[in-house]
Amino acid sequence: MIYAGIIGSTGYAGAEIARLLAGHKDVEIKWLVSKSFTGQAYEDIYRNFFEIIEKECTDIDLADMAKTVDIIFTATPQGYLQGKLTKEILDDCRIIDMSADYRIKDVSVYEKWYGMEHHSPELLSEAVYGLTEINRDKIKDTRLLANPGCFTTCSILTAYPLMKEHMIEKDSLVINALSGVSGAGRGAKVANLFCEVNESAKAYGVTTHRHTPEIEEQLGYAYGENVTLQFTPHLVPMHRGILATETAKLKGSYSYDEIKAVYDKYYSGEKFIRVLKKDMCPETRFVEGSNYVDVNFKTDERTGNIILMGALDNLEKGAASQAVQNFNVMFGFPEDEGLDMIPMVP
Repeated sequence: MIYAGIIGSTGYAGAEIARLLAGHKDVEIKWLVSKSFTGQAYEDIYRNFFEIIEKECTDIDLADMAKTVDIIFTATPQGYLQGKLTKEILDDCRIIDMSADYRIKDVSVYEKWYGMEHHSPELLSEAVYGLTEINRDKIKDTRLLANPGCFTTCSILTAYPLMKEHMIEKDSLVINALSGVSGAGRGAKVANLFCEVNESAKAYGVTTHRHTPEIEEQLGYAYGENVTLQFTPHLVPMHRGILATETAKLKGSYSYDEIKAVYDKYYSGEKFIRVLKKDMCPETRFVEGSNYVDVNFKTDERTGNIILMGALDNLEKGAASQAVQNFNVMFGFPEDEGLDMIPMVP
């Protein structure tokens, strides 16, 4: 039995981790940490856990928790973990972090885009970026897992095969991505009120969104050179989901079958990445509540561009279920343990 703690357990991602771990046959949740709800019963905060998780939220310190569990999930804002984590804590337990604190290897890039000092840059070298299907071999032995976010997971996996095979101009990629409102977190914000988001859609973080350097870094690793791209996120009035539409310039003339063969080369053995049938566009409703990513593509002979499309659930493969998938790899469990969820429709 693996003992787990969740810091930030009352946010949307933290609660989703708790839900998945509660159904994992090899895990016992020992600690549910929430400063805002310390002393309150978890089932009173999230009624879906009534008579399922009968624990109170606590405010145990990270270092103290590490001595009592095997794995800690930190579903916390940027800056929390990098301000507290030490090598001594990692000697006691393994960490899966949901923030961007250890995703970007260049500390100056992190500090520029996130506007804060990094207090444990010496740990960046051992952190592994948790895109399971790409970094599986590195993930299994790491003590510190940097779990990717929703926009990044969708954007990277959608373009990865073509970047890896140098089939598109590396600096031609333009990504437009839509997100459900839960991606903004559970905190009370006027901009996320029902009347503010319903029957509306908007771009935000235009040219400045903090996921941009993360996507560039990971696709740069795939290509073998630095990559510069345009990323524009949009907020749309739905609870869950990410839809990425990516446009790039092809480096040659390729048939559908040639491009499909490249996607199959990288993803045919991956349970949770589904390359759709020809002319079938990914939709968020067909991945909701699951760990699946649906991807597809279409070429435009008129412009010489290729349109890449991807969809996932931002709270699942874009956060919690990917974290549990990485946990399974780290502890030697079947990769789909606790994650064998068919998408919910409607």
